[in-house]
Amino acid sequence: MAPIPGSGLAKGLAVTLRTMTKKSVTAQYPDAQPDLPPRTRGVIGLFEENCTVCMLCARECPDWCIYIDSHKETVPAATPGGRERSRNVLDRFAIDFSLCMYCGICIEVCPFDALFWSPEFEYAETDIRDLTHERDKLREWMWTVPAPPALDPGAEEPKELAAARKAADKLAAQQAPPTTEPHADEQARAAEQPTRPQGDSKQQTDQPKPGQEGSA
Repeated sequence: MAPIPGSGLAKGLAVTLRTMTKKSVTAQYPDAQPDLPPRTRGVIGLFEENCTVCMLCARECPDWCIYIDSHKETVPAATPGGRERSRNVLDRFAIDFSLCMYCGICIEVCPFDALFWSPEFEYAETDIRDLTHERDKLREWMWTVPAPPALDPGAEEPKELAAARKAADKLAAQQAPPTTEPHADEQARAAEQPTRPQGDSKQQTDQPKPGQEGSA
């Protein structure tokens, strides 16, 4: 059956009329902050203490928007006669958010959990050159990272927590004072010595035998 001429126009006008009669709802931003999902990709925060300057995030970034500078320092030996070690020290960690496409590859490939997603989105600038944020700003955004979701009640304890608790218990056991009772060593030595029968004494051994009484 052929459509009635002008039916599409009538449907469109009906939708327009229904929308015009409804009250519009406007989010009063910035007075009213939006309710963002917990996994919002707003900006990338840096946890500097975990960064080992492995450069993996910068190499895997498809936009090459991560800039890292570092230098090597010599760490003295921890024990006498040991060998000195060298470690990388972070000098600069910056992200150019004018190039970033928020793919999250840098966060996924970081082997030491130094990068996190933050729902923070209020970092617009009037100059595009100001969108390259250094590590100090990235560190500030780290405190806006939401807490991870709670584990399932029936799930096993994370291996990191179990290992840390085991190490803490071992250290506490080594530092705890000995709990032995006083004179415990003497009691242990006395228990190891052979016991003498009750009737066997030195006086009895000095008495003459029955066959030797007349010979005296």
